Amino acid sequence: MRRLGVLVALCAAALVAATAQPGHASRYMRVGIYDEAQTLYGPVETTFALFKQLHVQEVRLNLYWGGPYGVAKTRPKSATNPNDPAYDWALYDRTVDYAQQSGVHVLFSIYGTPAWANGGKKQNVAPTRATDLRNFAYAAARRYSGVWKGDDDRTLPAVREWLAWNEPNNPVFLTPQWRHAANGWVIQSAVDYAKICNAVYNGVHATLQGNERVACGVTAPRGNNEASSPRPSVSPLAFLRACKKAGLKSFDAWAHHPYYAGPSDQPTTKPVTAKGAPTTAVTLGNISDLIKEVTRLYGNKRIWITEYGYQTNPPDALFGVSYAKQAAYLTQAFAIARKNPRIDMMLWFLLKDESRLDGWQSGLVTVTGKKKPAYAAFMKMAAAASPHG
Repeated sequence: MRRLGVLVALCAAALVAATAQPGHASRYMRVGIYDEAQTLYGPVETTFALFKQLHVQEVRLNLYWGGPYGVAKTRPKSATNPNDPAYDWALYDRTVDYAQQSGVHVLFSIYGTPAWANGGKKQNVAPTRATDLRNFAYAAARRYSGVWKGDDDRTLPAVREWLAWNEPNNPVFLTPQWRHAANGWVIQSAVDYAKICNAVYNGVHATLQGNERVACGVTAPRGNNEASSPRPSVSPLAFLRACKKAGLKSFDAWAHHPYYAGPSDQPTTKPVTAKGAPTTAVTLGNISDLIKEVTRLYGNKRIWITEYGYQTNPPDALFGVSYAKQAAYLTQAFAIARKNPRIDMMLWFLLKDESRLDGWQSGLVTVTGKKKPAYAAFMKMAAAASPHG
């Protein structure tokens, strides 16, 4: 009976998706921050106090299916039931509670395959059966539907925005990227990701909440398209086309990370290509190239910028810009996105610099907690945004 119920819900969700009309331009763009270290397993109470001061509207969180912070470290017996004993949601319940208390929307990015779901491989290898991921997405969306009771018998806050994976065109997050077949190289990451996206989309929408949104893509800005290179990856436009070919059916928004290429780049700078060669990278300067391709393949879907930022020098002398430029570019970048009628979400990466020098230093505050000029710039920009969402 449980299987029949899930099947009926999935069929209903597919019918809703098939009959849905293209979305119109949003009246405003929701703005926020993505900083897992500060919002998931870091000083959550302090972080959300800063978010309130910054007027943050949206926070992105990885919802790990597997891995060190995974919800499902062992195979559940009843995978669609959020209360299955194999599931441990405590880490995520805590942050979702803090977000609700601070008036911040949560964007959950479902990521990471448990070892039991892919034959003992790493979390960046796709699950053997997409059904396992679909069942987890369904359980997660049920738990955070706004009506589910937590362990303390309180109703858990609702989460309405979801992402399928993270940068699947990047081998760090999904491998293998390419596979050699009899007729040549195949973009295996797109084949695997089409199943991942379909699974998350169908699982979340099977709850029939009605106002849930699932974004796919979540693509990195660049890729070398060189299958035999030491570190093969796929450019975002090639990946989008390959996903369509591989059977990626539908989504509510396409997410992308339009990072700059070097410290001389401004938010309006377009990627440099060889003379006569087509553009492969997608930065904020040529985000219209991505929007056109999404429109051609899938229609008038929404666009979410789920990571963006400029690193500062100090401490990053190679890739960073000055504190003043970071603040100016932040203001300029959010203004560019806000003027685009297709973009209705943009998230800055990070709140606080990472302590590792080989990490990211795009925070609004330094590793010691000193506020950069970008802190005030973000606060001013976010305060001017619509408070309704």
